[in-house]
Amino acid sequence: MRKGFGGLSSMAFATLAAIAMFPSATRNAQTGQQSNSEQGETFKKFLQDYLKDPSEDGSTRYIFVPVNLSDHGKREVIAYITGPSWCGSGGCTMLILTTEGSRYRVVAKVTIVRPPIRVLATKSHGWHDLSMQAQGGGITNSYEVGLYFNGRSYTRNPSVLPARRLAKNAPGDMVIPSGAEGKPLYP
Repeated sequence: MRKGFGGLSSMAFATLAAIAMFPSATRNAQTGQQSNSEQGETFKKFLQDYLKDPSEDGSTRYIFVPVNLSDHGKREVIAYITGPSWCGSGGCTMLILTTEGSRYRVVAKVTIVRPPIRVLATKSHGWHDLSMQAQGGGITNSYEVGLYFNGRSYTRNPSVLPARRLAKNAPGDMVIPSGAEGKPLYP
């Protein structure tokens, strides 16, 4: 390897020179990481205000997953909420949110949801379809069910139409696996 200025390889020298010439690139990368952390804290505060946890024990937990459902350049969020106030024999509560500036807006509140939760390759009214497991609440043999966007919201209950059983191996990406542990919503 060729050594250049001060014993540095030419590749290392070029990297250091680029950092010296474009320090804002380093700052922007750090700001992006900080923004993700800030986004997580902003979302947690939103959930605390929105849910107003009715449980006395602070047992509510959440999983926060930024996703791209609408392909409009905005980031949406899937939030899976667990705890005695948010779950029943059929599953727990899922929120689907979109961003409007620095604020969140609830697109859908879906009950009786069980992971795994997937974003499917198919779309309805320009938004990706979602899937989850249907089980419990009288369903003895679990199966994967699809939720569809109707132009304003997603189906609010995966056990009623227009939600329907999916064919095995429908193409899509896992966003919340089975058994995923959430973070405590309240300290």
